[in-house]
Amino acid sequence: MRRVRYESPGGPLFLEEVAVPEPGPGELLVRCEAVGVTLPVVRKVTEAAAPVPLGGEVAGEVVAVGEGAGRFRVGDRVTGLVFGHGYADFAVLGVAMASPVPDGASAVDAVALVRSGLVALGALEAARPEPGEAALVTGAASGVGHLAVQLARTRGAGRVVGAVSDPGKGDFVRSLGADDVVCYGDEGWGEPVDYVLDAVGGELLGTAVAALSPGGRLVAYSSGGGSVQAYDLLVGAKSVIGFQMARIARGKPELYERWRRELWRLFAEGALKPVAHGEFALEEAAKAHEVIESRGNLGKVVLRP
Repeated sequence: MRRVRYESPGGPLFLEEVAVPEPGPGELLVRCEAVGVTLPVVRKVTEAAAPVPLGGEVAGEVVAVGEGAGRFRVGDRVTGLVFGHGYADFAVLGVAMASPVPDGASAVDAVALVRSGLVALGALEAARPEPGEAALVTGAASGVGHLAVQLARTRGAGRVVGAVSDPGKGDFVRSLGADDVVCYGDEGWGEPVDYVLDAVGGELLGTAVAALSPGGRLVAYSSGGGSVQAYDLLVGAKSVIGFQMARIARGKPELYERWRRELWRLFAEGALKPVAHGEFALEEAAKAHEVIESRGNLGKVVLRP
């Protein structure tokens, strides 16, 4: 089978031929129909001290099952997060991270919706939204952000603001249901909001805190780092909440599963519409990474083995 790999920090990415892996206990072998490209994986290629497997979300057909695969059988359509090699024709997926893909949903729908949607929904839950509150989503055109904009609306937000890196993304973000769109470099972000879902981090954190009304909440789920001045929180009785999806997946599997069911329900009802920015072949993985690095994507970037 074909697999994407790199040999030194920063790449380049290349295809290699390797044997098809075998699933171990509690694992599924999936013929990949779609693979989601994520910012954390793109960053690992450029920042990790040594090469790491290119993992991420996969969706496709189960072609072999390991011992203890539970309810899954050969022929099932599944999606889930792969921690090993995922940029490949076949990938090994742990049963704990796998979920069925319902009829009527494509593999691209699945990789665009499930993992990114789980992060978006989890961050929203961490914000403890109340109906009628104003929400602001940074990275609003990203794979996670474009779903967070829609989810905030489904939870009754009275006003939704999308923050983006480029004004050219404005029409796309408004098409998702945002009332207003602001750019990171704008002088102020308009009327204060009750909560911010931040996917960017870094220097943007200070601007995000300033955008909060008194008592507002900032949910930070970015891998971009950054810091906040304690005084800026104190004077407005504001709070910062950290959210990490891995903690939920490992420590609260029942909640993880409940959120997955909620995402598919909203999808079936037409209330949540995942968008794929583009579909790249495996040999175009470097191009897919470039789209993420340049912040050029509108929705989810997907590889199609």
